[in-house]
Amino acid sequence: MDVFDFRSRLVRDYRDYVESFIQIKDPRIYAYVHQILDQGELWPEPLIQLNPAFEPGAWIDELVDQHILHPLCKNIFRRKTEPSDLGRPLQLYQHQTEAIKIAQTGHSYVLTTGTGSGKSLAYIIPIVNAILCRQQSKGIKAIIIYPMNALANSQYGELEKFIHYGFTKDEYAIRFAKYTGEVKDE
Repeated sequence: MDVFDFRSRLVRDYRDYVESFIQIKDPRIYAYVHQILDQGELWPEPLIQLNPAFEPGAWIDELVDQHILHPLCKNIFRRKTEPSDLGRPLQLYQHQTEAIKIAQTGHSYVLTTGTGSGKSLAYIIPIVNAILCRQQSKGIKAIIIYPMNALANSQYGELEKFIHYGFTKDEYAIRFAKYTGEVKDE
């Protein structure tokens, strides 16, 4: 399939549709509207973006074996699809691996990378690891603030897969909760 030809046909069909209900009697307005349509006002140029391949990093199991992550991380951070799923090993991207190693030093870091590159795991794994390493202490260990409820809900679902899937309720390594404007006061 020629994607550029497909776009041209799509624009032509859409233009035919739009023009089918435009009935302008004034010749000056008619000319102006068609000039604007000819300039592509309703159909911008195609946007072509590359989807970068991110450099592979360490496997979670390797980081556990190197004593960078708590042993339970080997069971928590796996690819899981359903509650009874024990999951498959999880390989990180290089920028995630580096972020986790920096977090282990106690230094702050800023990670900027593309959409879908796993920024969330680059902070979730160090948080979960720190909680596992300090299991004796009581109380709230971390608070994560999201700018939108949709993101909080999405991240909650992902965290639930990691923390709950593959474990019984009695085996949950850590507890977590979500508090948004959607939560009732009581």
